[in-house]
Order: sequence, then C-alpha cells, then structure tokens
Amino acid sequence: MSEDSSVDQLRARLSRIEGQVRGIARMLESERSCEDVVTQLMAVRSGIDTVGALLLDTHMGRCIDAGNLGPQVDALRESMRLWWRFTPASAGGDQRGGSPTASTTSSTT
Repeated sequence: MSEDSSVDQLRARLSRIEGQVRGIARMLESERSCEDVVTQLMAVRSGIDTVGALLLDTHMGRCIDAGNLGPQVDALRESMRLWWRFTPASAGGDQRGGSPTASTTSSTT
C-alpha cells in the first residue's frame, strides 16, 4: 500500500469515527436507549482499534521494506494478525476473526 493510500484510508476511517461520535452525542440528546448508545460506542472502539492496527501495519511495512525483507514482512504481518485476535475489542465479542489489515494490505516482495 502506498503512503498516500495509507494516509487517505486512515483519514477516511477517522472521518467515519468522527461522524459516529457526533451521532452518539445526538443519541444522548434525544435520550436513546442505553443499549443503542453502547452499541455505537462499541462501533467507535472497533473503528479506533482498526485505525491503530492499520497505522502499525503501515509503519512496520515502511520500516522493514527499506531492507527489502519481503518474507520477513509477511511473517511479521502474520504475527500482527494473531496479536490482533487477542486485543480487548476481540475479547469483547468482536467477530472480525483477525486483522483488519488482511484485506487492505498487500504483501511486499
């Protein structure tokens, strides 16, 4: 993934999170149910986790790509995917089953 593409993707995700947070404020003002608000809070948390993972994945790739270490990048990405499964969002019932980066990044060769 190019640096510009990564930044654009992160900005888009952050904009979505920003909109969700504004929506939560409106939900509170209109006295929506606690369950509805908590559901949206969980979506925001998941979005933030995804942004963090994408940022780490991009940074890791840039750091390692400088050494032309394609197979090592793949191994580290696999390790990160496994780590992602054990983050707090995953423990809280997140059904993604893996890294949010799996479908958005390509391996470096």
